[in-house]
Amino acid sequence: MIELLAPVGKMENVFFAFHYGADAIYLGGQDFSLRANAQNFSLEEIKDTVNLAHNLGKKVYVAVNIVFHDEDYLNLEEYLQKLADFHVDAIIASDISVIKLVKEKNISLEVHLSTQASVLNSQSAKFWQNLGVKRIVLARECSRENILKIKKTTGLDLEAFIHGAMCTSFSGKCVLSNYVTGRDANRGGCAQICRWNFPIEGKTDLLITPKDLNMVSYLKDMMDIGINSFKIEGRMRSIYYVATVIIVYRRLIDKILNNTLTKKEEEYYLNVLNRCANRDSTPQFYNKLPGEKEQYFLGRDEVSNKDFLGLVLDYDEKDNLVKLEQRNYFKVGDEVQFFGPNHETFNYIVTEIIDENGEKLDIARHPQMICYMKVNQKLEKYDMMRLKVYDLK
Repeated sequence: MIELLAPVGKMENVFFAFHYGADAIYLGGQDFSLRANAQNFSLEEIKDTVNLAHNLGKKVYVAVNIVFHDEDYLNLEEYLQKLADFHVDAIIASDISVIKLVKEKNISLEVHLSTQASVLNSQSAKFWQNLGVKRIVLARECSRENILKIKKTTGLDLEAFIHGAMCTSFSGKCVLSNYVTGRDANRGGCAQICRWNFPIEGKTDLLITPKDLNMVSYLKDMMDIGINSFKIEGRMRSIYYVATVIIVYRRLIDKILNNTLTKKEEEYYLNVLNRCANRDSTPQFYNKLPGEKEQYFLGRDEVSNKDFLGLVLDYDEKDNLVKLEQRNYFKVGDEVQFFGPNHETFNYIVTEIIDENGEKLDIARHPQMICYMKVNQKLEKYDMMRLKVYDLK
């Protein structure tokens, strides 16, 4: 089985990740996790999330992946024991001390090795396997050849990133944030200095920003060489991003497994993914070393789009009336798309917008206003409406 693994940085995203097709999620608690700027999860929220996931037949992995300093160990053992009591499916750790603590204290937790440990070769993978690690989250810089050797040597479960942001350094090895802002990138405080523009003589901006990762073209090959879990980056992303990326990769994976994916469909899904984020994307290290086409050097255009127009709250089949929570400006005459996990994406031209008082509007302009529209094709709660940008037809 190929696992599709989604990022969640807050409780709201848990539901949307599962609803749109994720087999598992990974999250961070309020301590010991590398996304300090995400909302993250209290212990009670982790417990509730695990119960929800297991009722759905899904899994939850909890990141405990900071690089520990002595002062960081306070309450770690108690925290790990709580996760075990909640029946978390695994923790994701990068520091050898965490892995040893789980083993020495006989804490009932499966350990996955974080990408922060930068495993790139079979000998390193074997070392961690001997310490009891059950899965390796491969370094983003791992090549196809590396992966083949790691799988052959260890037989371990392998997890690989297939979509999202890249680090300009090896993950877990960057100290730019520490140097420039005093925020420790390896303990959750990364200020993303590699996304900054650096002026040269006040004229041109120099960049050291890698383009995002996108493995659409290599999914089948990754399955063939033994990748077990396909991981999406983005614990600080919106529900729209999570829903869009997960549903696209869910459909791609299923079509590949059923041998029904066409080149035209692959191109369509690639366009949707590229539109969803605000950076260009590329396969990066998988098939070759990145070159000038995989990196931004002298400027980039990172304008966030406003494609996410509305969230479906209800649908009245009798009157073909959709109740919508508006998320971005749209107007009568706009061509939009509705998508969701239980139907094919379809196009629609907005013919009327009705507010909660029954008044007709030309424009939905107030964030999160409730409005109604006539839509002849059946919709479901938690479907989404976006601008129509790409068409599969």
